[in-house]
Amino acid sequence: MATIPVSSNAPLKDLDEWDDFLTGRYQEGKSESEFRQYDEKATPGVAEFYRLNHQFQTFDYVMAKEKEYFGLNKGEKSIWEAAEFLNTLVDDSDPDTDLTQIEHLLQTSEAIRKDGHPRWFVLTGFIHDLGKVLCLWGEPQWGVVGDTFPVGCAYSKDIVFPEYFAANPDIKNPLYQTKYGVYEPNCGLDKVHMSFGHDGYIGEVMKKYMPEESLYMLRYHSFYSAHRHGAYRHLMNDHDVEMLEWVNKFNVYDLYSKGHTKPNVKELKPYYDDLFAEFFPEKIAW
Repeated sequence: MATIPVSSNAPLKDLDEWDDFLTGRYQEGKSESEFRQYDEKATPGVAEFYRLNHQFQTFDYVMAKEKEYFGLNKGEKSIWEAAEFLNTLVDDSDPDTDLTQIEHLLQTSEAIRKDGHPRWFVLTGFIHDLGKVLCLWGEPQWGVVGDTFPVGCAYSKDIVFPEYFAANPDIKNPLYQTKYGVYEPNCGLDKVHMSFGHDGYIGEVMKKYMPEESLYMLRYHSFYSAHRHGAYRHLMNDHDVEMLEWVNKFNVYDLYSKGHTKPNVKELKPYYDDLFAEFFPEKIAW
């Protein structure tokens, strides 16, 4: 299978470097002071990644990207085809990764399956990172992964590397720097525009097929300032707060399911063929 290099603006060696940063930063039991210490010791690539992310994820940028991608006009693919397409994502400097993207997806879903969760939960584990195909359509890393946050209102101090927002043009818009910004108090997350990336995109792809609990997991699994620190409650309604408990259940698997044993894709494929057929038509729009 042909490989496609990561696009420009790629300070991370590969997207797994961001995942590794998350695993360290959000270890269970770490104090806030330890979070900050970890940030200061972050690899230069991660720090540069967040510098770009916080500078360029403006309200206008997000609105433009939602318009470009949320219409799902990139063609139709089956779930396996989307996963195989994602498998072509490699970095020029490190083409020989230990695990393929499909194997990473299976590690998450198999950990969920092992714990006896419902089939839709297992499926969520497999599909949650498929939105990273955005990189293969020319989107830079900082527009695909990273902690997500609302745009169009004041930034929370609990967002990782908040100091980098000083370079974001929205910092000069007085409305965008108020507590509620362009939103109404407790308007609900469905009314809030999040920084653009694979979370929101895969949520749009799956909104016709997956239960609401799954869609919250997909859309907000990188919204760490909210589900780790309690930020942005003033924009949420009671239903959001209730549903974020599902995000917390999912993140245990997202952050800590990686192991050294490679899943046997050939052996597992019949189970996932059946699972995909239960929830999806043969091909879906991307």
